[in-house]
Amino acid sequence: MAARQQRPAAASDGSAEPKRTDLRSHEKKCSWASYMTNSPTVIVMIGLPARGKTYMSKKLTRYLNWIGVPTKVFNLGVYRRDAVKSYKSYDFFRHDNEEAMGIRKQCALVALQDVKAYLSEEGGQIAVFDATNTTRERRELILNFAKDNAYKVFFVESICDDPDVIAENIMIINVGQRFLVNRVQDYIQSKIVYYLMNIHVHSHSIYLCRHGESQHNIEGLIGGDSELSEGGKQFAAALKGFVEEHRLSDLKVWTSQLRRTIQTAEELGVPYEQWKILNEIDAGVCEEMTYKMIEEKYPEEFAMRDQDKYHYRYPGGESYQDLVQRLEPVIMELERQGNVLVICHQAVMRCLLAYFLDKSADDLPYLKCPLHTVLKLTPVAYGCKVDMFNLKVEAVNTHRDRPLGSLESPFNIQVSNCMSLVCGRIQSTWRKQTQTRGCAPRSFLL
Repeated sequence: MAARQQRPAAASDGSAEPKRTDLRSHEKKCSWASYMTNSPTVIVMIGLPARGKTYMSKKLTRYLNWIGVPTKVFNLGVYRRDAVKSYKSYDFFRHDNEEAMGIRKQCALVALQDVKAYLSEEGGQIAVFDATNTTRERRELILNFAKDNAYKVFFVESICDDPDVIAENIMIINVGQRFLVNRVQDYIQSKIVYYLMNIHVHSHSIYLCRHGESQHNIEGLIGGDSELSEGGKQFAAALKGFVEEHRLSDLKVWTSQLRRTIQTAEELGVPYEQWKILNEIDAGVCEEMTYKMIEEKYPEEFAMRDQDKYHYRYPGGESYQDLVQRLEPVIMELERQGNVLVICHQAVMRCLLAYFLDKSADDLPYLKCPLHTVLKLTPVAYGCKVDMFNLKVEAVNTHRDRPLGSLESPFNIQVSNCMSLVCGRIQSTWRKQTQTRGCAPRSFLL
């Protein structure tokens, strides 16, 4: 028989016992990163130019931030370009150009100091060091830096020996033909490998839409498994026309296992797959209630959700953070598939959009996903192009704006960087070195 849980004793200083709501508030703000990593990690990209390093760096960073692991890219090319302004010759890359080699090394040192600040002072868990890093000396420099600061190092090398692919200049790279994996040390590194093995760069589009308007939508009830309203049925017919008009003959269609998405897909007259993990967020004890009913019956829960919607978990249900973890396999499949239409729900669509549009946890729960609208997402070089199609079938508005006074997410990653400061630090150091050698300081442009 399980031991009976004892009630916590009162504090020795006579202070009141913490409220359950306070404990839940603290508990829900624990980042998933704390469960995935036990020490900061530096991901070191390796490869010649036009091999897809920056493409993979940005995509991997977007994925890790989406699953709750604070991650930031440090692109050495940005440091060089911002540090030097007038050097416009290919001589900058000559190995016998001592001045240029000195500047490039100094840029690397400044970038590594910013990596240290991010991982040791700003709450970062993973830093992606995006540079060629092709020399033994550079890799040894990074390894020593990581060892001195107790960081783990994870090398990712991108190799391309197909001249036709190289000529496409990063638009298409031969990612995914072959993988060599050695000495993966922990859980987060294994997730990184799995993600990189799933991404591809073939041209494709992802179509996202919610189910047609449901009876519960009209009544203002959340959750449940209601059927389509008359307006919802009209949208299903309009969606069929949209698919036919755009000639999406090779389209795969995915739905949840709830009736309103299945009824929407049935009208298309094409095969479709039902995914349980695409079901709407579980509202627990608040299922099939209106927001007004929740506010009256569970006022503390209502207030807590307004304060931090991403991390708040319904009693007996899920949070948006939980939903992101649940949807991770869907992202993996979307990355490796061709054209796909996902007919889903408001919270689910918000999570998927946040991944493709690189939105923060703070913004995710408030992304607008109106009924009877199709979003076409087309991956481009370092992001995603979005086209919106309103199928002109009236529906209720289920969006709830961000309440005034709600908290910002503690894991909202700050990606801005004051490059003018970096420029000053590099040029100041270089000026001292050149003046010591008796030559005039020069500026260079990458």
